[in-house]
Amino acid sequence: MNVSQAHLVSLADRRVVAIDQHKVGIMAMNRIQFQPGLSMPEFLKDYGTEAQCEQALEAVRWPQGFACPRCSGTAHYVVRDGVRKVFQCQSCRHQASLIAGTVFQGTKLPLTTWFLAIYLISQAKTGLSALALKRQLGVSYPTAWLMHHKLMQAMATREERYVLEGKVQVDDAYLGGERTGGKVGRGSENKVAFVAAVSLTEDDRPLRVRLTPVPGFTLKAISAWAKDHLAPGSAVFSDGLACFGAVTEANCSHQATVIAGRKPREVPEFRWINTVLGNLKTSLSGCYHAFDFRKYAARYLAAFCYRFNRRFDLKTLHQRLLIAAATATPQPLRQIRVADVHC
Repeated sequence: MNVSQAHLVSLADRRVVAIDQHKVGIMAMNRIQFQPGLSMPEFLKDYGTEAQCEQALEAVRWPQGFACPRCSGTAHYVVRDGVRKVFQCQSCRHQASLIAGTVFQGTKLPLTTWFLAIYLISQAKTGLSALALKRQLGVSYPTAWLMHHKLMQAMATREERYVLEGKVQVDDAYLGGERTGGKVGRGSENKVAFVAAVSLTEDDRPLRVRLTPVPGFTLKAISAWAKDHLAPGSAVFSDGLACFGAVTEANCSHQATVIAGRKPREVPEFRWINTVLGNLKTSLSGCYHAFDFRKYAARYLAAFCYRFNRRFDLKTLHQRLLIAAATATPQPLRQIRVADVHC
């Protein structure tokens, strides 16, 4: 290649770069998707030692300083019970462990391992399987599975505090599929029914999501669901499924649009609920090979909602999950396995 040819190649490369830059410049960038989040070096800088994790947990449990859970006294001693920090009240002599009354209660793992699990689960957009968590933490699969479910239960408990309000799109959806030789469609014995709902802002952007298993799509089930998860006065929009008319029993208005076999892209008025369900399907199929959805559906769906509803501030999501874990009630293995069965 001579000098002239090399010069032409250089010019061509620059044109390609310029074109690519132009394309990037005119492409709409989703600011939520391109959030920086919290990098691993930043996380390790703040939570890389057991002492740092203890300090962070103590600040979350007692923001105003230690208060005795028995007598509310604030004067205390700090003692050590093995590797754990224990607080002894000067008034009633009650001793309270730093991890007692939290998701971490009874654990023999270092807090650094738990905090790393919180970080990995909170920063994973599509969730994190117990198998992936096992490999990242260096623990056994049963341990990773239990940690995962304890943190998902903390997410689910936190989600119970909120209801949807304003303009709300709802749809019927299912986890699972028909078995060979079994029924198909809504009558399949291998499906878990759940209500998918998304509340919208005034400019019709998605705000909050709720995914709730129900016994079935009946007037009674939808009426109970609406009373628990919708604020009175909400405007509910659904397809032509008759049971959604029961939301009026929760003092909500209802407008039905008959879909009549149209594909999601042909129904722009339900764009966001279809987008949420598409994201859920991608998340579950891309993250989990299998899970017992008939038993643990509520927990997995709540974890998806937890991340979605806090997607605007990815960098602090680990702190919010820490608060959820620190304020949730202890979840021993026997309680984790006795999941609510909605079907």
